[in-house]
Amino acid sequence: MTPKAYLNQAYRLEQRIRLHQEELENLRMLAASVGSPGFEEHYNPNRPDDAPFVKTLDRIWEKEKKVNDELCLLLKLKDEIQSVIDQVENMDERLILTYRYLKNYTWMRIGDELSADERTIRRWHSRALSHVKVPKNPTMI
Repeated sequence: MTPKAYLNQAYRLEQRIRLHQEELENLRMLAASVGSPGFEEHYNPNRPDDAPFVKTLDRIWEKEKKVNDELCLLLKLKDEIQSVIDQVENMDERLILTYRYLKNYTWMRIGDELSADERTIRRWHSRALSHVKVPKNPTMI
């Protein structure tokens, strides 16, 4: 695994968590909506006994568990990435890697933080990646 791919894992996991949270919010809205009553007098033996929203509540519970599991993985991954970044000797390189991969800053924002133009930041970033040592057994998402 390349250093860049390894460091990008946290960003990708955060994106996935954000998408799960959006879906969770949609499910919560669906569970809170009121369905129309059925006044038909026919009997259907295959009809479930539970209210329609119960299935949605089960999906909400499963999605919340998945989000919590992924948040725990994200925290573990970020701690591991931070320790890898801390091994880089040059302070500017460590800052660039931290801003880019742990704080998800844009190149322009990193340049503003470090008072350098975007081209310089990208050059420092390339050099910093060459100093990153990916762990032998990295956390994988």
